[in-house]
Amino acid sequence: MAADIRLGSLFDGIGVFPLAASRCGIRPVWASEIEKAPVSITRRHFPDMLHLGDITKLDGGKVPPVHVITFGSPCQNLSLIGNRKGLDGAKSSLFYQAMRIIQEMRDATRHVYPVIAVWENVMGAFSTNDRMDFRAVLSAFTDAEVPMPPSGRWAGAGMVRGGTPDLCWRLMDAQYWAGARRLARRQRIFIVADFGGRRAGDILFKPRPLLPLPEPCEPGGLPSPGGDRTPFIEAGGRVPVVRPFQCFRMRGASKRKEQAAFQNSFGLPADPFPTLLASDLTPFAFWFEDDPGGGCVRFLTERESERLMGLPEGWTAYGADGGEIRPSARYKALGNSIALPCADYIMAGIYEALAGKEGTCGNV
Repeated sequence: MAADIRLGSLFDGIGVFPLAASRCGIRPVWASEIEKAPVSITRRHFPDMLHLGDITKLDGGKVPPVHVITFGSPCQNLSLIGNRKGLDGAKSSLFYQAMRIIQEMRDATRHVYPVIAVWENVMGAFSTNDRMDFRAVLSAFTDAEVPMPPSGRWAGAGMVRGGTPDLCWRLMDAQYWAGARRLARRQRIFIVADFGGRRAGDILFKPRPLLPLPEPCEPGGLPSPGGDRTPFIEAGGRVPVVRPFQCFRMRGASKRKEQAAFQNSFGLPADPFPTLLASDLTPFAFWFEDDPGGGCVRFLTERESERLMGLPEGWTAYGADGGEIRPSARYKALGNSIALPCADYIMAGIYEALAGKEGTCGNV
């Protein structure tokens, strides 16, 4: 019988951590989210998961205790395109609400739950407030003063060991986490805190196979199991050239009257798809090799955005009542989300650590 490992998701969004958990044998039991469309989307996919509402009104000692708490606290004040107020900002300061809930749960359960906590955020968290914000994040987890590195900069991976919790962090870019499938560039910091042992390094750094990307969603919710994915391009048809369109590159080249750079703004073969944003749509260039003049620059569809995040096609299409989710709400939710393969990798490591069943992720 599979171990009953339970997960709670703070700042849940569209339920990517619960989806990854369920793919790895971990049971999502509750979530906290206040945005209407994401809540409706996750209710559709996880009808048995409790929705607890506003994080600021939760008492961690009174919510159902769980083995794992995940949270991607708001990034608006940490992002490189945000106002850079950091953890002092009105949105990103909600990080401390999550830490409060974790501590309240641990106090109420005599330090039994949660066993593992996972924090996710933008790469800009390394550098806000003269790089002191990330130090504050590490210190909040460890309840100790964490020194700055001698270089004065945070490395893309590291650890704080010797106390409780055992803590490791890693910068992961989604574009490298899907094998042959092309995902959007998405650099995110993940912290794993192990309150019950010294397993954070194994969870975050140990090589393990990637799960196959999920099938498209069925009308009722979760993706259908098994089977081959139908190719987006019909067999025998022409294969288009699809490359990300670099708006800033184009504008700069146009201003400088650089023809080659202007043409390259329509995408180089090695260019990754740009990071999906909650505040703006991502354009790309689309043409056929034998008809470059008939190409176009267009925006991603909602389904294409789901693919670039490794999510099942149609994940954000419908709410709990079966009604369609507005395109603007879908784009915003996807821009705020995390890439599924990165979450899969971490959840696989957590299941191995807590269940002691290496290699069973996806088959429990």
